[in-house]
Order: sequence, then structure tokens, then C-alpha cells
Amino acid sequence: MVETLRYRDDEPVDHPAVTVDSFLDQSNATAVRIEPGDDARELLPHLERLALVEVNFPAFGDGRGYSSARILREAGYEGELRAVGDVLVDQLAYMRRCGFDAFEPDQQLDKDDVKAAFERWPEVYQNTGDGRTPIWTKRHA
Repeated sequence: MVETLRYRDDEPVDHPAVTVDSFLDQSNATAVRIEPGDDARELLPHLERLALVEVNFPAFGDGRGYSSARILREAGYEGELRAVGDVLVDQLAYMRRCGFDAFEPDQQLDKDDVKAAFERWPEVYQNTGDGRTPIWTKRHA
């Protein structure tokens, strides 16, 4: 079984995520899975009851999940945002910058490679979803 990489201090959600359509039809679901083609904006009125949003990456080249992450974080979602599927170590830093704080790849990732991926670029140039301050704002502070 592949280990979930989680960078949060709260307890993990202990129940499976439902589809966006199922989530919108239920009043008790707290975990949802966004598939490519789903519109993350449909979840915005329900952010306060969401504890987990999984975003599926069926192929590493499908970048729609990055947009879903940014939409949710920019709207104020503070729960766990987990990238699942064809998640590669080369993508982790970019996914983190979009707001992902958990990763469940199809294939186990080497822990040293993961650590190196997150430490490779200590400074960022654009606004991020992970709370890091862009270097240009530090220069003008």
C-alpha cells in the first residue's frame, strides 16, 4: 500500500470521499473527490463543512487539478487538500505552491526525493497557495 504524504497537524479524515455530484446531493458528507472536468467552484458554498478534498490526477500531464486547488484555497478553504493518482515527485513542489498539503500517489515515492523536491527552491516569485511570501515582497519590505 502506498503511503499518504500529509503535511498537516490535524487528524486525517477517516472516511472515503464521494464524487462532487454525490456531495452536492448529501448533507452529511465532509469529504469529496474532484475528477478532471468537475468544477471546483460548485463546492464554494460548502467549504465550511468540508474536511477533505481529494483532487484526482489520472495522468501526470493533466493539470486541471492545479486550478481546482487554487480556486479552493483562494476562496478560503482551509481543510486538507490531497492530490491523488499519477502524482510524480517532480510535481510536488508545484502542487504544494497551489495549496495541496497531502499527496497520495499511485506509486510509492522515495522519501529523500520528496524532501529534496520541497527544499530545492527555498524562495518563490509568485503568490502561492501554501502561504510562502514571494521574494519580491521581501525585497521591498
